[in-house]
Amino acid sequence: MTYKITSKCISCDLCLTVCPTGAIKVINGERWIDPNLCTNCVGSIHTVAQCAAGCPTCDGCVKEPLNYWDGWFDSYKKSIDKLTKKDNYWERWFNRYSKNYSQELKKKVVG
Repeated sequence: MTYKITSKCISCDLCLTVCPTGAIKVINGERWIDPNLCTNCVGSIHTVAQCAAGCPTCDGCVKEPLNYWDGWFDSYKKSIDKLTKKDNYWERWFNRYSKNYSQELKKKVVG
């Protein structure tokens, strides 16, 4: 899976200087990554893709999925990770909801 330059690119050209394979090109003012040269920085001294790591927008350079389903599952996994990385998110939500519900129920029974 190679990387691609998105519409969020601000043309700062930092990615040009950090790409170890020279895969990032500028043609007619548009930046793009040559998929034949992009190695995702695998096999180099870097542990992450340097174009993505050095991008000041954080979304100017992203992994390009091989097909529709790869992209869909990547988006799904990110969404699930956001929900499950919260410490006891659903448990706290349920406790708060049940507490508020109990208070409202007491108001109706007493009132």
